[in-house]
Amino acid sequence: MQIRRLKTFTFPVPFKRVFRHAAASRRHAENLIVAAHADDGTIGYGEGCPRLYVTGETVGGCAAFVNQHAASFCADVGSVDDLRAWIDAHSDAIDENPAAFCAMELAALDLLGKAGGCNIEQLLGVASGPPDVVYTAVLGDMGLLLYRWQLRGFRVRGFTDFKVKLSGSLGRDRAKLAPFVSRGSSPATVRLDANNLWETPEQCAAHLEALGDIAFAVEEPLQAGDVEGCMRIAQQCRVKIIADESVRLTRQLEALAEPSAWIVNVRVSKMGGIVRSLEVVAAAASAGIDVIVGCQVGETSLLTRAALAVIASAPGAVVGAEGAFGTHLLARDLTDRTIMWGYGGMLRAQDVPDRGGGLGLRLDPAAILVPLEDR
Repeated sequence: MQIRRLKTFTFPVPFKRVFRHAAASRRHAENLIVAAHADDGTIGYGEGCPRLYVTGETVGGCAAFVNQHAASFCADVGSVDDLRAWIDAHSDAIDENPAAFCAMELAALDLLGKAGGCNIEQLLGVASGPPDVVYTAVLGDMGLLLYRWQLRGFRVRGFTDFKVKLSGSLGRDRAKLAPFVSRGSSPATVRLDANNLWETPEQCAAHLEALGDIAFAVEEPLQAGDVEGCMRIAQQCRVKIIADESVRLTRQLEALAEPSAWIVNVRVSKMGGIVRSLEVVAAAASAGIDVIVGCQVGETSLLTRAALAVIASAPGAVVGAEGAFGTHLLARDLTDRTIMWGYGGMLRAQDVPDRGGGLGLRLDPAAILVPLEDR
């Protein structure tokens, strides 16, 4: 199978509601969609979600990366082995442009799977198919009335695990966590996300201690990469630290010297695609570090499907999953069938489309892709 050309698009679909946290506020999806075309007319599709505050990327910059590397990628990638070799040869460039490469990689894997008649798990040799997954309810930083309405909605839908975005305001954060305290929720069912709110461990520890023993973990409390400061928080507050922006590369796991204190949030777009995500999950599992397979807000079903392959690769190490919001959040999906959670946050493998190999998805004919410069 030969990739003949790559085309780039974006799919800036509106959200049904604004999603806010300490680092950003979003009203619509920000993504790069790559279409990989073969001579026989087969097309593979991939997605990346660039985030300036996570990887320093923009949609325009991602399109420029695809333009720069399209000729080499098309000429050299005709199999999964070729893809792995291309990744190794261009690792430095991918480190700087993970979301851009993620879209290229997924498009190629979708095309290869369609050509071989096998799904993405079979293609990568990680499993026979996608797993059943229970997703976490993610509560953004919003006004208290809207927050309580959203929390009630998740509970009506049967969710039992929650991730709460912190604001940094003690009164506001106490009010957000009060419903969990009043219901006697176990700390094991609640985790917090600070999105790099604090400059020092002392500031963070004071805030967490004032909130009380309500959560088992806090994500990215300090500036990205402050491993020593995070360890001080873990020890003082008796919480696990979830590393998100702080871990994008396998080698960064080496700094996490006390595995039991850490959880790594693996997001396929942030990591630079499925292959690199699988490497991080395998290395984390080998080191005894737990993993959450997360998402970027606004992902379509393309990236949701990709994350399922990562979850399937190491079920013993994966302690949580985020995403699969589909049209619970998006005004419409890019694909004609949406992969999203149901009651209790459950997504059953039998409900994941499996049509024609690869990601098993087809584009919704009514979805409007906005072309970027043709490649």
